[in-house]
Amino acid sequence: MVVLFFEVGNWEELEDRWEFKGGVGGLKSILVEEDISLAGLFEKIYGKLGLSSDTMDLVLSYSPPLNKKSSRSDSTCKIPLGVIVERTEVCAYEKSSQESTDDTDGSHDGFRDNYFDVDYCDSEPTDVGSSRQKLPVFRNVERTENDNGASVTQPAEGNPVVDPLLRLTGAASDEPVNVPTTEASDSTFRDGSDLHEGKYFNSKKDLKRKLSDIAMKGNFEFRTRKSNRSLWVIECIDPNCSWRLRASKIVPESTKFVIRKYVGVHCCSLLNRNANHRQATYVVIGEQVAPQYVGVEKVPGPKGVQTFARTKLGAQISYYKAWRGRKHAHTLIRGSPEQSFHILPSYFHVLEKLNPGTVTRIEVDGESRFKYLFLAFGVAIRGFRYMRKVVGIDGTFLKGQYRGVLLVATAQDGNGQCYPLAWGIVDSENEDAWTWFLTQLKEVIGDTDELALISDRAPSIKKAISIVFEKAHHGACAWHVAQNIKNKFKCADIMGSYWSAVNAYRCEDFAGYMTEISHRYPRVAEYLENEVGFEKWSRCHYPRLRYNITTTNMVESLNSMLVNARDFPYVALLDVIQEKMSKWWNDRRIVAMAITAPLTPSRESEFRPRFAQSNGRHTLQLNPVTYHVKGGELEGVVDIFNKTCTCKEFDIDKLPCVHAIAAAHHAQVSVYSLVSPYYTKEYYVLAYSETIYPVGSQSQWDVPNEVATRVVLPREVKERNRGRPKTSRFPSVGEFRKLKNRCGKCGAYGHYKKKCNSQTGSTEGNQPTDVPV
Repeated sequence: MVVLFFEVGNWEELEDRWEFKGGVGGLKSILVEEDISLAGLFEKIYGKLGLSSDTMDLVLSYSPPLNKKSSRSDSTCKIPLGVIVERTEVCAYEKSSQESTDDTDGSHDGFRDNYFDVDYCDSEPTDVGSSRQKLPVFRNVERTENDNGASVTQPAEGNPVVDPLLRLTGAASDEPVNVPTTEASDSTFRDGSDLHEGKYFNSKKDLKRKLSDIAMKGNFEFRTRKSNRSLWVIECIDPNCSWRLRASKIVPESTKFVIRKYVGVHCCSLLNRNANHRQATYVVIGEQVAPQYVGVEKVPGPKGVQTFARTKLGAQISYYKAWRGRKHAHTLIRGSPEQSFHILPSYFHVLEKLNPGTVTRIEVDGESRFKYLFLAFGVAIRGFRYMRKVVGIDGTFLKGQYRGVLLVATAQDGNGQCYPLAWGIVDSENEDAWTWFLTQLKEVIGDTDELALISDRAPSIKKAISIVFEKAHHGACAWHVAQNIKNKFKCADIMGSYWSAVNAYRCEDFAGYMTEISHRYPRVAEYLENEVGFEKWSRCHYPRLRYNITTTNMVESLNSMLVNARDFPYVALLDVIQEKMSKWWNDRRIVAMAITAPLTPSRESEFRPRFAQSNGRHTLQLNPVTYHVKGGELEGVVDIFNKTCTCKEFDIDKLPCVHAIAAAHHAQVSVYSLVSPYYTKEYYVLAYSETIYPVGSQSQWDVPNEVATRVVLPREVKERNRGRPKTSRFPSVGEFRKLKNRCGKCGAYGHYKKKCNSQTGSTEGNQPTDVPV
């Protein structure tokens, strides 16, 4: 079906052109079949006008009755494709429309705003001027009488009704119609696109994205004349320009759009160019930026987006638009925060299915709003049996829309690398949150006498550990204790003695260092002994095996690894964690399989110097398992059966000291048999023997309905203060931040005014320095 528009009126011949003068009735329309006969078309028009074929003859044509050449050599005449009715002066304008078949009895603006004039002038001018090619005329001239004697008008033979789409190409007539294509001249330019009439797009959104890209790269702008679900008509922002496009749905039920009409040549002035491009919206900018950073953790800041828009798209955008474009790109790559909460149950279900033994938990409040989550990969849980039983725990704040705190529990493998055990997201570091997290952690790693938990001295962590773990011992991070000493007592000059006391193996050595501290700063010694407790931070007084782990640096390393991902939605953040762990497991498995020595690389490098130092030591056997080793600064009595030495290095590190190596040589025992299995290649390989698998695309998930329909709503957050959101924490006392010094003379960074080279202004070699905060 097509819609045929027509109007009662007549053509008037002016001095240099033909002009149609409409009648009183205004523009009308009828709905006709594409294969309607000419007789049927006349019948429809007669019925619409309320006329009788007995008294009226109709003549239909595409153009006015041109019978003379124009007197102007530069005349142009744009005539809409239509049907002329000569006797009753009815002119029907044809238009194929998807949006409506209602009569339009008022203004012509709705029709003319959505129909492109077609110039039927010949492309080659004559010696007098341009002439027009006459289109076929269909005239109702045959009149007969029916059985009742009434006069009946019949169409003339050989005048079939032409398909409206074929009329544009002239294929409907014996003599083809020349509709000249507009070519670019000296005063015009093409938009440089590959668009053409009949080109399809999967959706209107895809078409708009394509046109916005063309406009920005072609350095022109367009505006929308009409737009709805099934139609989009645009034109150049300059009303005198010929560039325009009309597209509509293929069929009303489809989402695909097709270009129905397209003029790709501009004749507008360069004065209409605007640096702040109207097509460069934040959505378009975000869609252009997003593909450049898929798989990259850090999307550039607003300044980088501005540079991208200027260099790649040729558009100057404001900082605010760049900020919104960056945010939109972030959403396209990582998803929205709200969607993250919605798919969290399904995400955990797929993660557990692909990684057997994985433990996940989601805690919500009475209104189904998110409170906490917990994640421990089954691979890491099973691999913990090959780790030393020292676990560091800590938290770091998240920077996304819903904030929160990321909690981490990690061990350290035999090669001295982080071995993440569990992850959690809570609202804040409070007693309830830590108690919930440690309860889940206890389920996956257990609670034994040899377990040591290392953290800072936050009261919430201390209280939660005492509630959850009955057998494990809590140790304090020596680095955090040192920062507290600096903050409270302002005595950074005794840090050397403090760290010597921390790392002392023997209690006698420890006592000597504490005596030095107490003589200089009695209050510091009292603080370390009574308020903190020697057993919390001193290696030699610790009641469990702490090995060489005295700080929570292994947890801080994980926090630093995620510094760029901490503003991601929760599911995207967990994806980054999974990706990092998968890569670590694979890389370390490759390294472990390539090891030829009995120990891990780091322990082997530590063990070999001790082996060299043991040469020349005098060894005296006291009994079948006990040896007295002399030589060097310190003597030692070694028990190779119980794996102990009076120097205490062998006892605490579980790696043979110099005395134990000398005793093993004397007893003709392999020194590697005295090494803890946690440092061996075998345990290192077993710890990373399995694989952590990703969840893949969401479209590939197979999730039960009860899981997919579980409701997890975003948590309620306090309204942020005005201004730029804070993304970095306040540094702790004693932390170092890299600061840049700006020269007051040349304005460059990295040096002061006094050190500025006034002759050359050179700033080379002046690097930012680390200064305490």
